[in-house]
Amino acid sequence: MGSSRIAAFLVLALLFAFPIAAFGQAAKTTDGQSTKGVPNPQPAPEQSPKPAPIPPNAPRMSKQTRFEIIRDFEMQLVYARAAFPMGTKGLRLKDRVITPNGEELRQALVLYGPAVKVGDPAHISYVQIKDDHIHFEINGGPVHRKKWYQHIEVYGSSGGGITPGGGNGPQANPHGSYVDVYFDKYVPEMTAQQMRDLLFPVLDFNAKNKEQAYLDTVPPKVKEAILAHNVLVGMNQEMVIHAKGKPPKKVRERDGETEYEEWIYGDPPADVDFVRLVGDEVVRVETMKVGGQKVVRTEKEVILESPVKEAKQEQRPANAPSLRRPGEDAEDAPRPENGPSPTRPAPPPSMPPPSGDPGPGEIVTASR
Repeated sequence: MGSSRIAAFLVLALLFAFPIAAFGQAAKTTDGQSTKGVPNPQPAPEQSPKPAPIPPNAPRMSKQTRFEIIRDFEMQLVYARAAFPMGTKGLRLKDRVITPNGEELRQALVLYGPAVKVGDPAHISYVQIKDDHIHFEINGGPVHRKKWYQHIEVYGSSGGGITPGGGNGPQANPHGSYVDVYFDKYVPEMTAQQMRDLLFPVLDFNAKNKEQAYLDTVPPKVKEAILAHNVLVGMNQEMVIHAKGKPPKKVRERDGETEYEEWIYGDPPADVDFVRLVGDEVVRVETMKVGGQKVVRTEKEVILESPVKEAKQEQRPANAPSLRRPGEDAEDAPRPENGPSPTRPAPPPSMPPPSGDPGPGEIVTASR
């Protein structure tokens, strides 16, 4: 009886010892370093490889791929990497270049308003594959499309037709926009991941939230300042809001001919930040410390693109009409910026009145 118990204990000891030894041998990394004490080492996360570019000799997109692209992208939630103007003034994307861009895009955003701002969530509401481009509508697109039931007409005994849902034609949608992805000759065969890579300059399919999508579009220095909740001279209003939030207090003042707005963050006895904005740009940051020290920064710390110009100044042509009399030339007369100064016109020659005609100031009497 005693020997059987001893044998049972020996068998159990061997069973428990084997997994421990096996764990000690397996818990080593590929470089030979031991990971003793780590029960389940996790491998480093792998980044998804960038899709292969579309070959220039790729065939036309097949019918099956068209269905897959439409099914994969329609009604998908994304984050904007570029601002979309409202209405029919959408974006055009070719070879990863966005048009309109720069000043032209900013003017469109001022005139029509933004349908989607950078970092905002949006959904792809409609996809249409045409001969040389693919049309992606954002947030309903520039026009309201009919529902399936709006194409049905009900006829009564009197012969009149009734269309459910109202009007016959499409109605304007002022809140939507679109982007057209153009190709050289025709829409080639591609995968859904390759299509996402082509849309990456304007739409982000990998961002998890609005903040992450916005931070990926700003310069590295601005991104670092936003994450640290700091404001840099040269930022715009959107960057300040992402860094500090919406201002609890706003003060509008005038410095000479310049109007500015002061955004105030914090309350005593904590630090108080006074962020001064002229238009859409931060021009001054003043911080009042707890101990009474005042720190003022006015030198530009980040350089962004030039702000939107509301209207372009018209240049006066060299031969612009004037209300001055012939020979009159004031010292403050406007002159062309790049052209020569206007010369004083010569006075008109004095012509003697023809014989028999009355001269100036003479009275004409009618003969009977």
